[in-house]
Amino acid sequence: MKKILLFLLLVGPAVYTQNLKPELWNKPWKASWITYAENSANAYNLVGLKDYGVYRFQHKVPLLAKPEKCIIHVSGDNRYKLYVNGTWVSAGPARGDLYFWNFETLDIAPYLKAGVNTVEALVWNEGKGKSEAQISYATGFILQSDEEAFDAFNTNVRWEVAKNIGVSPLAVRVPGYYVAGAGELQDYAKGWSPFIGAKSLGPGLTKGASIDARGWMLYPSAIPCMEMKEQRFAAIRKGEGDLIHGKSLVVPANSSVDLWIDQGVLTNAYPQLKFSGGKDAKIGLTYAEGLYEKKALSTTTKNGNHKGNRNEIDNKYWLGRKDSLIADGADHTFESMTYRTFRYVRLTVKTEAEALTLQDFKSVFTGFPFQAKASLKTDNPLIPQLLDVGFRTARLCAMETYMDCPYYEQLQYIGDARIQALVSLYYAGDERLMRQALDHMDHSRIAEGITLSRYPTDLHQQIPTFSLWYIGMLHDYLRYGKDPSFLKNKLAGMRGILDYFARFEGADGTLQNIPYWTFSDWVNAWPRGIAPVGPSGRSAVIDFQYMWVLQNAAELERHFGYPEMAAKYEAKVKALKPVLSALYWDAGRGLYADTEVHDKFSQHANSLAILAGMPAAGVADKLLADKNMAQATIYFKYYLHLALAKAGKGNDYLKWLSIWKENIDMGLTTWAETSDISTSRSDCHAWGSSPNIEFFRIVLGVDSDAPAFAKVKIEPQLGELKEVEGVVPHPQGEIQVQYKPGSASITLPGTVSGNFVWQGKKYPLKAGINNLTIPR
Repeated sequence: MKKILLFLLLVGPAVYTQNLKPELWNKPWKASWITYAENSANAYNLVGLKDYGVYRFQHKVPLLAKPEKCIIHVSGDNRYKLYVNGTWVSAGPARGDLYFWNFETLDIAPYLKAGVNTVEALVWNEGKGKSEAQISYATGFILQSDEEAFDAFNTNVRWEVAKNIGVSPLAVRVPGYYVAGAGELQDYAKGWSPFIGAKSLGPGLTKGASIDARGWMLYPSAIPCMEMKEQRFAAIRKGEGDLIHGKSLVVPANSSVDLWIDQGVLTNAYPQLKFSGGKDAKIGLTYAEGLYEKKALSTTTKNGNHKGNRNEIDNKYWLGRKDSLIADGADHTFESMTYRTFRYVRLTVKTEAEALTLQDFKSVFTGFPFQAKASLKTDNPLIPQLLDVGFRTARLCAMETYMDCPYYEQLQYIGDARIQALVSLYYAGDERLMRQALDHMDHSRIAEGITLSRYPTDLHQQIPTFSLWYIGMLHDYLRYGKDPSFLKNKLAGMRGILDYFARFEGADGTLQNIPYWTFSDWVNAWPRGIAPVGPSGRSAVIDFQYMWVLQNAAELERHFGYPEMAAKYEAKVKALKPVLSALYWDAGRGLYADTEVHDKFSQHANSLAILAGMPAAGVADKLLADKNMAQATIYFKYYLHLALAKAGKGNDYLKWLSIWKENIDMGLTTWAETSDISTSRSDCHAWGSSPNIEFFRIVLGVDSDAPAFAKVKIEPQLGELKEVEGVVPHPQGEIQVQYKPGSASITLPGTVSGNFVWQGKKYPLKAGINNLTIPR
């Protein structure tokens, strides 16, 4: 069915961003959504197929000559892969919802030829077992040409479709919450049904052309195609042969093979296994982030799912997503429909009466096409290692949306996405996925005003504290993004969120008894990650977060010319300060308590108090020294470090990295979800990639001092580092800094100006090169 060209694997297909023609915005498309029906008597309407199924749509188009350009718009439900004359040219659609159903726009001219051209689409619906992040209406596929001259490509009843009879879903059994879709059971002997005529579900419709709000409201994808790049495994850790380098392995009749294969680092990839012969042989592929220790429960462990050091495989067992294949004696290359996440792959074979030949095993890496544009040079060998692991983590948690994790959930949570977005800006200088995430969260708002905690999703969940972080994320984009005007239509949603919280303000302005899941951090002593709540329903963690976010909202309102709204929020902040001080300040501990009864204390409440501008003399000194406080996990350390830096402690930054060092010592190649590394469910959570922000914002000291990063404040906190140089991407180019004892060299791009701060003294900076003499 396909052959994947090396060019495509390295750079991906070309995607065109353009203004959609008015007739495609305002009128029904000439192309129809098409689907599969087993017989012509079936009456299909917009309800369509919703059950599990894998389909191949096909159409042949004769052309007199190879065109210079042939723009098409293409989408599917749940997912599709598009092939032109046997070459894989697109995959999608980018995840969204039914009100914003994405389609990709691309030029297929490079893959066309004079003569008959075959366009094929592999389309699948995972039914009830689909990923929770996948919203769906019904099985369908659509392709619309941009130019009338190529209307012959449009999907309609002239297209043919076949069903894969031999494929079925394979349930996944892993520890913890798993909602990322099933594996595949493929019986090649059953194969494909004969081609039949496709059935129409009606024309493609955008919002401008839709009369009733049924089906898919087509919307142009705002992001590029995912990167695709061929990669090889690093080693076979158990088993014989060199299959991973393309050297065939023959499995004799009535025998078995068990290979434990190591990629070397965690990856997201389409596995590709080439094999032949071996009729009725059973092939298994199990994918794991790490293997599990055979360890019994104890009084100190909550579960027996210990991974231990991820580099070690001896005396461990396998749990993971699996694909199973049954050979039919012919030649095949198995490629999973969706990518798999793995460091380790277990390849098992059990043959029957015929030998099976394994010819090659490799994979194709995929992910959002981020490129590292930041750099940092020091004499500390740990720093580049931390940055590499952090960026790998951020990349694996970024596909068509940000994801909390690629293996278990693939859901775009606001709490994770805020940190991921800043990594995208500071390390890759790429705001496309951040802008889309802000759109998604705005689209998710419920009638009560708050956003969902995660979106897109087919299962709604509310975490009001994440709605507050969404406002913080809007503020981040105001300060660091290229085009703050993008935020203006988000103000109504922001006000709705704050109106929701205002309903739970007591007479003194504090928040009381907030409904839904008020998650703050995965602290072991906090049930379900909920910060302590006092007898009155108050929580210092939430009150200080609310107070800080009100300040963010005020700055957004003032920027867009709504001083009365800004004044409203600022008045709330002013009124809250003495109230929160009286409620939560504990003079004996010199800290803010978690509740009004002063029975619990946390790094969280005190970090947020500092960030909210509360009086905090001496608090920063105790944040790390007082071990009797609830400790921030790897996720919340972003806010802890931000508070410590604000309090002037940034020169100690390199002393705050113990959890990241422990991850590396435990053999992880991406950051684990929680600080309990051995028992962490997920090995890849980009909310732990905050050092990829902090090395540049705290150590190099490069920070925004105005909307759109138009001005900078550069205040390095180098600690024991003597000579440091680095590059930070910026909306107008890049910021270059170099620090040596007694001097600093700073280059600002475009029209950017600002201030350099060293030992409390300000030095003005202009656009271009600035060479400064500073005290040692």
